[in-house]
Amino acid sequence: MLFSSWIFIALFLPVTWAAYYFLQRRTDRETALTWLIVASLFFYGWFRADYVLIILFSMLVNFAFGSMLQKKKMRKVNKNRLLGFGIAANLGALGYYKYAGFFMETVNALSGGGFSVPHIVLPLAISFFTFQQIAYLIDARRGETEEFDFRHYLLFVTFFPQLIAGPIVHHKEMMPQFMKRGMASINWEMVARGLTIFIIGIFKKVGIADHMGEIADPVFEMAKNGAALTFFEAWLGATAYSLQIYFDFSGYSDMAIGIAAMFGIRLPLNFFAPYKAVNIVDFWRRWHITLSRFLKDYLYIPLGGNRKGNFRRYANLMITMLLGGLWHGANWTFVVWGGLHGAYLAVNHAWQKTGIALPRFLAQAITLIAVITAWVFFRADSFDTAVHMLKCMTNENGLALRDTSSLLAGTLQALGLHVDPTASKLLQISDKWYVFWAAVGVALFAPTVYELAGKAVTLDITGVATGVKESKIAWRPNLRWAIPVAVIGALSLFFLIRVNAFIYFQF
Repeated sequence: MLFSSWIFIALFLPVTWAAYYFLQRRTDRETALTWLIVASLFFYGWFRADYVLIILFSMLVNFAFGSMLQKKKMRKVNKNRLLGFGIAANLGALGYYKYAGFFMETVNALSGGGFSVPHIVLPLAISFFTFQQIAYLIDARRGETEEFDFRHYLLFVTFFPQLIAGPIVHHKEMMPQFMKRGMASINWEMVARGLTIFIIGIFKKVGIADHMGEIADPVFEMAKNGAALTFFEAWLGATAYSLQIYFDFSGYSDMAIGIAAMFGIRLPLNFFAPYKAVNIVDFWRRWHITLSRFLKDYLYIPLGGNRKGNFRRYANLMITMLLGGLWHGANWTFVVWGGLHGAYLAVNHAWQKTGIALPRFLAQAITLIAVITAWVFFRADSFDTAVHMLKCMTNENGLALRDTSSLLAGTLQALGLHVDPTASKLLQISDKWYVFWAAVGVALFAPTVYELAGKAVTLDITGVATGVKESKIAWRPNLRWAIPVAVIGALSLFFLIRVNAFIYFQF
């Protein structure tokens, strides 16, 4: 079930919310939490019922591991072995479902063999719930969790706002919130803030991201077919995809935070204007914040972090980002994307040692160009497509623009740049330019949802927003906010005539 679907908005969410608070008041907390678990499993199984059996088995196994790891009488060496086995079991399941086919395809390509490639259906959100449970096992080993109620553990993993695409949460961040007093009473301010954030998020998805996909998709399809894209066409496609994935993921993160807030729960901030970053380290502090935290705490630091000299530091960065890229998908393009970001981070750290500070606008521009370039590999269906796209972006086919119906074409002509009116029109995007430039403006200059309405209902787990002041136009329970939010909500409902899955659902 998609957040941006009529069935979710008109039926599932209001029924689940109303029943949760009704049960809190008329029965007890445990009954209400059980209802949330059942609703979350129904939400998850909406896509495929057999997915529920997979996630239930995974949770049963990990709860058993976690319960044993919390036993104080178990010897340290035995706990370490058990933790290692638990992590291996999780990664083994993830590897089988997500990478078995990729592995066999790679073996065939390298050896020229004809081994059969297994067709395995990838369980929805397996990457997210696997990482979340690995974090739980490590935290249990460290003595940072105490959970002996299987129902509570089920809720921790399956709470539907964050189940499919994050944020990746820790047990100690979530369960104390469900257990606190006063949860039976509706916090109407949190509900109002949550609804506002949800509406902003859904508009980002259906009103901006999906429109950017209509620009990016034909460009990448032409690159796949070897079309001779011009400089502007290639950069337009790459930038449009960068905006698509930005607003797609930002929209999902906002909707998750907004829905949780309606239930009185604060989810971690997972997205904080990453295209405003002034370097690549800053970008990763802002993009998919909870995944960055997981990779840092459970991979980069255990590898040695920056404690064993510059060479090991750069090697650890590269290993972390290569594996982070592979986590996103079973394709070499994701590995290259991760490798590029590993190289970017190494260059960034080396540059910081020089003590040279670039002007902010220049640092931001360089960072953004590097990010957009890497997104080409993330979006392309193959390495060849990505390379062809990058060649076109380096002006291999000239500056000519074929879409003379667009506002951009007229601007270029006025500037004296070449526009070929006789060539076939590969792009028909004249009605998308206003959305494109609006998306650029919002991504680069607009205040974040956190500054507008989310500061009171969001956990800033990494301190990325520490010191950030509330916007001068921040949310207030008045008509000045109610009217524009209602308009945005109505527009979003209009766009629901087409339903597109979130990009991160494939991971």
